[in-house]
Amino acid sequence: MIEVRGLTKRFGPRRAVDDLSFDLEAGRVTGFVGPNGAGKSTTMRMMVDLARPDRGEVRYDGLRYADLAQPARTVGAVLDARCMHPGRTARNHLRAIAALSAIPGSRVDEVLADVGLERVAGERAGRFSLGMRQRLALATALLGDPRVLLLDEPSNGLDPDGIRWLRNRLRRFADNGGTVLVSSHLIAELARFADDLVVVGGGRLIAAETVESVTSRTGMSLEDSLLEMTATSAEFASA
Repeated sequence: MIEVRGLTKRFGPRRAVDDLSFDLEAGRVTGFVGPNGAGKSTTMRMMVDLARPDRGEVRYDGLRYADLAQPARTVGAVLDARCMHPGRTARNHLRAIAALSAIPGSRVDEVLADVGLERVAGERAGRFSLGMRQRLALATALLGDPRVLLLDEPSNGLDPDGIRWLRNRLRRFADNGGTVLVSSHLIAELARFADDLVVVGGGRLIAAETVESVTSRTGMSLEDSLLEMTATSAEFASA
């Protein structure tokens, strides 16, 4: 169980995240949705200690991220597919991360094959397309064989085949007992594989419920349901 409790983050006078709380369960994919500037990326950065909250905390089975013995073996994150040395090959990028995280080097070729990059493992990451960088970022997240994945817009730059591959890979990860939090503006795509939703606007929680409960209540598609929810939300109106 991942517990997010009362997360608050200010940038000057603006509250990017405002007293945000929700839970994430093992074996489920949770879609993290909201407009640009809603606080999704800032929340995910706070979940892995890349940003310090002004208030609140996140616990992974009762432990804060900073207290995890080997964080990379618990949480894998894709927060920016550009965060890799452009002069390194894909394989050497992963080898460096593995060495820093005390992960066996044998995992490098395993995750390259997992994300379909084994044939370009010797090419420099700076020559990769955005879609290929997204795959390499996911390989980095999977390197420690974590039980949690936090993914910020991981389908950016992927073609339709890549999006389908990502959907199936994340679904399989959850079906094997993992926990997935994925932000996306592709709501129709999320509807195909997400179990739950966390909807935010203006840094505040609007809803946290199952995809099925949303569509059953409204009688509409998930995309139309969220449009209706956001249209009547003061938080979204002011975002």
